[in-house]
Amino acid sequence: MSENQLNSAAQAEEDPVQDINILKKDRLEKLAGLRELDHDPFVITKFDVTGHAADYKKEYEAKEAEILAAVGDDEEKKAAELEKLNENIVRIAGRIMSWRDMGKANFIDVRDASDRIQVYVRSNDVGADLFKEFKKKWDIGDIIGVEGYVFRTKKGEISVHAKSIQLLSKSLLPLPEKWHGLKDTDTRYRQRYLDLIINPDVKDTFVKRSKIIAAIRRYLDDQGFMEVETPMLVSNAGGAAARPFETHYNALDEDVKLRISLELYLKRLIVGGLERVYEIGRVFRNEGVDTRHNPEFTLMELYQAYTDYYGMMDLTENMFRHVAQQVCGTTCVPYGEYMIDLGKPFERLTMIDAVKKYSGVDFSEIKTLEEARRIADEKGVEYEDRHKRGDILNLFFEAFVEEHLIQPTFIMDHPIEISPLTKKKPDAPDYVERFELFITGREMCNAYSELNDPIDQRERFKAQEEALSQGDEEANRTDEDFLTALEIGMPPTGGIGYGIDRLVMLLTNSASIRDVLLFPTMKPLPTIGGRQSGTEETKE
Repeated sequence: MSENQLNSAAQAEEDPVQDINILKKDRLEKLAGLRELDHDPFVITKFDVTGHAADYKKEYEAKEAEILAAVGDDEEKKAAELEKLNENIVRIAGRIMSWRDMGKANFIDVRDASDRIQVYVRSNDVGADLFKEFKKKWDIGDIIGVEGYVFRTKKGEISVHAKSIQLLSKSLLPLPEKWHGLKDTDTRYRQRYLDLIINPDVKDTFVKRSKIIAAIRRYLDDQGFMEVETPMLVSNAGGAAARPFETHYNALDEDVKLRISLELYLKRLIVGGLERVYEIGRVFRNEGVDTRHNPEFTLMELYQAYTDYYGMMDLTENMFRHVAQQVCGTTCVPYGEYMIDLGKPFERLTMIDAVKKYSGVDFSEIKTLEEARRIADEKGVEYEDRHKRGDILNLFFEAFVEEHLIQPTFIMDHPIEISPLTKKKPDAPDYVERFELFITGREMCNAYSELNDPIDQRERFKAQEEALSQGDEEANRTDEDFLTALEIGMPPTGGIGYGIDRLVMLLTNSASIRDVLLFPTMKPLPTIGGRQSGTEETKE
């Protein structure tokens, strides 16, 4: 670090409350000095980059190995051949991450999108005037361009010997202290740009997220599915049990909602003859924020005509296995203390069997609401007056079963009361052809044999309206246009919804949904005099 950088840092450490202002003032003065010299970095519009640090390091190692294999122990020939590599000029650009001042020669670490690389900057190479400016007015955090050749230092580190350097952007605020990094979770989530700069593994998570979504798309496209887009602003937010966000459409003077699901519009497309459709998009649910939930998240739903929920199980199992292999290179992935095996067949349990297995209560023997309430009281399962027998079965599942479902498990055949859009089981009309996939105790997806009987669907909507009137704010309202579509005729259809963020959490071994969202929802910081006063510890 240069002398004036050290002085500024030492001054800041004496009064941590003022550190940012002191360092920013120092950098603003440097920027003013650069502008006086007509070296304003912010007027620069481009820098032609020839490649990235990681590629150049790998390429140099390969060429070096070839030379060593060819010349053997002949040190003179080795030196001569390595010297020829200096003729290969490269141009890289990135952010200064560290700085070692050794007088007329300095070493800086520069990070680009691929990796860090050390850069050797010498006065004799870049010119005395630019070298002086470099030491006095450039800082850690600045973005620079470097032209030079790749070599290996005496200490064995592959580096770039700079022949010229250029300041491309001035950083007016300091990066977090390099040795301690950026560890405060609140700051990491609020200022993801800092998190990405300081913590390389964070970038890896989001690179993997992109690859996961790309692998899903390729898999479905190969299966004959078509990707579509449907409205986000809707008059009737249905398709899931959730409270919607509401807003107002000024042009039509109409109250509208942000979608909570993709389901009802995609089913309209099945009615229209598009036999295999899917959508990956944002949905919005006005609910709490915790390690598993964010009000804005990414959902994928797909619908396939002429299949049922068993077809959806097969598709899901094959797709999870395929994506893990493509992105992680294996079907056995670590998650926390567990090793999740996506390679073996997923277990399949009915909800009744799962509740019996983990609670000892057999709901196949419980025929009435009174019996269900009595056993709930005995087991300490809380319920509300509006809850029916099927609702209480689901409460038992949540209380006794979910936490045990670590390895991939399909939970099948839910009670009709909690499944308003699902076909009844022909041989057990109190239950529906539905499954949820659980991994690590979390729901990963939800699927149905879709209800295509418009008369039955109207009755289900009526029951939802009744639940809404009794205080269930997550109940669906009747969607008349969707009923009209069903009256036109929808073929037998299997449908499923996947929480993309939870799949990314699984395949990146991330404990919180905030770790896989670039910009998660955060509580606003308090303000003082119109400015944010500081960070507030994140509650997980």
